[in-house]
Amino acid sequence: MPGMDMMDMSLMQACMDACAACEQACTVCSTQMMDCGPACMNCADMCNTMMRSMMRMQGMTPATMMAMLDATVAMCQYAMDKCMEHADHSEICRMCAQACKDCMDACAAMRESMMKMAS
Repeated sequence: MPGMDMMDMSLMQACMDACAACEQACTVCSTQMMDCGPACMNCADMCNTMMRSMMRMQGMTPATMMAMLDATVAMCQYAMDKCMEHADHSEICRMCAQACKDCMDACAAMRESMMKMAS
C-alpha cells in the first residue's frame, strides 16, 4: 500500500488485535439466541475482514482502508447498541459491547493516524 512505510505499526497491530477480540466476542454473543445475534454475527464478519485486509495490505489504498475502517466502526456501533439492550442481565452482552467499543476506538485511532499522514 502506498505510504505503508509511514504507517504507525503499533496502532495497526492494536487495531488488528481489537478486531480479533471483537470477532471472538461477537461470535460467542451471537450463540445466546437473543435479538442482538444477527448484528453480532455481521460485526464478527466485518472485524474478520478488516483484520485480514490489514494483514495482507496488497491491493489496498489509503482511501479503501479508511472506508473499511469506517464500516467496521459503524458495524461495531450497531452491535454494541444491540448488546447494550441486554447488558443489564447478560454478562456476555456486556463483554461483547465492551469488545465492540474497544474495536471502534482502535479503528478510529488507526483512521486518525492515516488522516494525519495524508495532510
